[in-house]
Amino acid sequence: MNSYASMIGFGVIFAAMVQYIGAQTVHVVGDSVGWDIPPNSSVSYANWASGKNFMVGDILVFNFMTNQHDLLQVPKSSYDACSDDNAIGNAITTGPANVTLDSSGEHYYICTFGSHCQVGQKLAITVSSTPGSNPPTSSPPTTPTTPSPTSTQPDACAPTPSSTPNAGGPTASATPPAGTPPPPPPPYSSSTSVFASFLPVLLSIGAALVT
Repeated sequence: MNSYASMIGFGVIFAAMVQYIGAQTVHVVGDSVGWDIPPNSSVSYANWASGKNFMVGDILVFNFMTNQHDLLQVPKSSYDACSDDNAIGNAITTGPANVTLDSSGEHYYICTFGSHCQVGQKLAITVSSTPGSNPPTSSPPTTPTTPSPTSTQPDACAPTPSSTPNAGGPTASATPPAGTPPPPPPPYSSSTSVFASFLPVLLSIGAALVT
């Protein structure tokens, strides 16, 4: 059981190492020319770096002969002047040299031997952060608003209301045709009928008072 668990643990570690190594890109500086005085402008290090994507964690391999060249990282001002002033770290004098890109931004490298830098043995690259570390932000989608329709019909052509009465609603009065008998008078209201029933009683009381 212990050996089985150890095998599983080793497998997990190995998979993580493969994933980590696979995430790195190894760039051989100058390809077949290596880190040397460029033989002509067509193989300059600016042309070599053009179009390449350098990420944090990638490795630069500088192939050169020991004691014939060296490698020094410098700021831009020293890179432009081919000077070792304000050097970043110490010069690497033993080749080949592997440099791991540990930060994003501009990186500058020169050879300090003789006039090697002045004749083109210098490299400038731009290093980007690792993929996914700074995902792009997206603005929230906006809901398009639909404009309210406008009527293009002139007022003179506006539709007239229908003469058909609503269900249960009042009907419009119309002139009856000739010869039609007049409608019966409307029935008395309840208050009129009550007054008519009390009228004889009031007359009898009035007559009694007079006599």
